[in-house]
Amino acid sequence: MLVLTRKRDEVIQIGEDIVIKILKTGKGAIKIGIEAPGNVRVIRGELLETENSPEHLSAMNSDSVNQGLNAQCA
Repeated sequence: MLVLTRKRDEVIQIGEDIVIKILKTGKGAIKIGIEAPGNVRVIRGELLETENSPEHLSAMNSDSVNQGLNAQCA
């Protein structure tokens, strides 16, 4: 893992087309802005963990089954 120190309004460039800018720093938190192409998925870590949880995957699978059944009935 690369660890960088940045101040407000400084940026980090990833590849050719991803830019991370430090917008605000505060007590125990920072606010960042991310510029990336539309085809690059950007998601907070806690949401990614939720998406990969067994409960979420089970719900997604049942939604897919229900959508398939609805399509067959139409």
